Amino acid sequence: MRAEIICVGSELLLGDITDTNTRYLALRLSGLGIDLHYSTTVGDNRARLVDCLRRAMRRSDIVLTTGGLGPTDDDITREAIADLFGETAIVDEALARALREFFALRGIEMTPNNLKQASLIPSAQGIANTRGTAPGWWVTRAGRSVIAMPGPPGEMQHMWESEIEPRLQRSDSVIRSRTLKLFNISESMVDNLLKPLTPSSNPTVAVYAKQDGIHVRITAKADDDATALRAIEPVEKEVRSALGEFLWGTDSDTQESVVAALLTSRGTTLAIAESVTSGHLSSLLGAAAGSESYFRGALVMPRSAAAGREEDCVAMAGHALQQFGADMGLGVLGRAVEGTDAPMDEVVVAVVWPSKDRVVTGVYRSRPHRVRTLGVYYALHELRKVLSLD
Repeated sequence: MRAEIICVGSELLLGDITDTNTRYLALRLSGLGIDLHYSTTVGDNRARLVDCLRRAMRRSDIVLTTGGLGPTDDDITREAIADLFGETAIVDEALARALREFFALRGIEMTPNNLKQASLIPSAQGIANTRGTAPGWWVTRAGRSVIAMPGPPGEMQHMWESEIEPRLQRSDSVIRSRTLKLFNISESMVDNLLKPLTPSSNPTVAVYAKQDGIHVRITAKADDDATALRAIEPVEKEVRSALGEFLWGTDSDTQESVVAALLTSRGTTLAIAESVTSGHLSSLLGAAAGSESYFRGALVMPRSAAAGREEDCVAMAGHALQQFGADMGLGVLGRAVEGTDAPMDEVVVAVVWPSKDRVVTGVYRSRPHRVRTLGVYYALHELRKVLSLD
């Protein structure tokens, strides 16, 4: 089954808001075993939207639209769908009654233009929206469907999960993925190391560069969950064998959640001294689940407060450890690299763990505009390595 998403709204094309609906729907479709082939964003122009819908209906089994179901003149999704099918929308009394009840319950006056949201064409079914005033539309013609949903993510997601997804779950296949997350290795090197793996169209292996490292996603399509997961298993073993030394997590893991779990399981407490990362490191670890059991405190200093040598970073980590009475100290600072053609910074990380008689330092290079963000991940990487040694 092939699906297509059309996001409606000039505010998306102007960059006024970010489209999060496509990502959400893509993930949900994948879980249902429905292949998403196309995604389009179109402004509030009726003719252009009709053109997008007509093209989508020719090549896709399911067309999902988000946005354009409001009460104003520039909300034109209903009108465009009516044009596509050559039908006229009229007010549906059941939808109108539900709309009046929605406003009355909240003590808000319902203006006449809201009735537009209660309209349907003869071949459409209304889709309940308990989170807002815009019901959805579900129109099926010649075995192909247009499903129109509201644009606000909270309304759209609730409608999808409560009304639409249950009807689509009759799909005859599922898609399952496993993501392996790597750090301190380049995308090109990962791709090169994975080339010897037997190429396959099912499961597939894809490599992505992300902010927290490199992600390797293994995806299988099958008739059921168990078969898909069995197909993933041997490929995952091969990837782990080739890249295991760089692996730090899977699927929904974050670097901070992995470190937090290690600290918690060991019963080890941590204090941080950071300069180049501007408090972002302590903010992440302090917000992680269970932080009250391991996080003792942090010192955040301006970059100029430390000279940038490894011994300075070790001293910072040791000072934080003593200041907060923690088992382990983590220091992070930055320094400029001299003599390079392009501006370059280095992040220096130090982990001090007296009870284990360990002092570990790491030095990583980064472009200046990325040093704060990458410094956080470099620090978490060193901390995770030390905590994983025993």
